[in-house]
Amino acid sequence: MDEQKPPTNDKEKLSPWQVVSSVFAAGFGVQSSRNRERDFKQGRFGVFIAAGIIFTLLFMGTVYTVVQLVLKNAGH
Repeated sequence: MDEQKPPTNDKEKLSPWQVVSSVFAAGFGVQSSRNRERDFKQGRFGVFIAAGIIFTLLFMGTVYTVVQLVLKNAGH
């Protein structure tokens, strides 16, 4: 018996881990061209916008916290 497989969909969804790693890599400027092409072909625009906003807020919060800790330990 020769069973036919359903056609593979080029628009497979990215896993949450792939989205997070792509956003981190892009945020730090080290995204590979292969992953960037995969993101544009398989990813959804809104998911990357949301992940980018969350990444930016977390990054700003981290920088703010580090600066506050340094100033506190410097005696200001």
